[in-house]
Order: sequence, then C-alpha cells, then structure tokens
Amino acid sequence: MTEKTPAELREQRARLIASTGLTETVLRDRAEAHQLYPEHDDIWATVEGIDYLLGDDPR
Repeated sequence: MTEKTPAELREQRARLIASTGLTETVLRDRAEAHQLYPEHDDIWATVEGIDYLLGDDPR
C-alpha cells in the first residue's frame, strides 16, 4: 500500500481536476446531473475518494 501525505493527496486532487479541463464546480455539477464522460466520471470518483480520505467536504 502506498502512503501519501495530506499535502500530496491535495496536489493529486488538483492535478486530476485540472486534467479534465473543467473547473471543480463544473465537474461537480455535471457529476450530480450524471452528465460526465466516462473518463471524467472515473476522475470524479477518485476525487471523492481523496476527499473522503482527507475528511474534506468541499460543498
């Protein structure tokens, strides 16, 4: 198992969101409306997992 610091997880989260070409708000809104491309849906699921691990609720 790979362990990452909270700072590393936040950096990974930011890179993932940036890789979609969307803002976090647009990505979240499209996820809630089930309007994401499959690859963006996978990224959003990973972002939510990171948020869970960090104990963050960005809403």
